[in-house]
Amino acid sequence: MILETRSAEETFRIGEELGQKAVPGQVFTLTGDLGVGKTVFTQGFAKGLGIDETVSSPTFTIVQVYEEGRLPFYHFDVYRIGDVEEMEEVGFEEYVMGEGVSLIEWANLIEEILPNNRTEITIEKDLEQGFDYRRITIECSNKTEMICRI
Repeated sequence: MILETRSAEETFRIGEELGQKAVPGQVFTLTGDLGVGKTVFTQGFAKGLGIDETVSSPTFTIVQVYEEGRLPFYHFDVYRIGDVEEMEEVGFEEYVMGEGVSLIEWANLIEEILPNNRTEITIEKDLEQGFDYRRITIECSNKTEMICRI
């Protein structure tokens, strides 16, 4: 599925809709260049889970845990990871195999340890369409197909 947005608010709302549909154990991967709106999307996603706490990218801590919503939310940012073995140190497998929802920014950097059943989200800019234009591509595995219907 490909969605187009023309403002940060629209990108936020798409994240919010996916967060509302998320189920326990669901893993979302999020890729895109710096400045495309991954954090805005994630903030909307958290809002959809019922999280009112301020959400920012956990760039230096790798994972931020939010437990106040309807499901625990595990927000990963693996941009600064040097080696996938570092993911073991933060308990990556326990999070993604748990009862919460995981969203992993820069997931392409740890492709080899990602679960097969995941929802892949890519956010891209196209300056020819305007400065605020974003193309959001959502690809689901068979087990996550219901969540992809927005």
